[in-house]
Amino acid sequence: MTAIAITMPARTSTAFVGAARPTRLRLTVRGRRALASLAALPAIVAIAVAMVSGGAALASRDDGASAGSFTTIIVSSGDTLWSIAEDVAPGADPRDVVDEIVRLNALEGVSLQAGQSLAIPAEYDEGR
Repeated sequence: MTAIAITMPARTSTAFVGAARPTRLRLTVRGRRALASLAALPAIVAIAVAMVSGGAALASRDDGASAGSFTTIIVSSGDTLWSIAEDVAPGADPRDVVDEIVRLNALEGVSLQAGQSLAIPAEYDEGR
């Protein structure tokens, strides 16, 4: 009888010696700058659009009033917009009058100072 020997190569942990290993992405300084610029592009575009449209919003405000469409009063100590509105237009809703005074004078808030000059719409020039 004849004996046949079959041998198989032993498996080793270095089976992937010839295969390519995945590498980390390495960016150069130029690549990092390009990637940062690309990432910042949407923010730059948004800021540019906001600046352009913000200017249009300021330009689209109500036109200024003509010289004959209002009278001027001087604010006394203790006066408020509400009290002035009630004095100059007793028959009108004070909320509407206050709103028109604020818009006409381009006031930022509702606080007034004694001696301040306020423009009052001519249609309400009854009381003072």
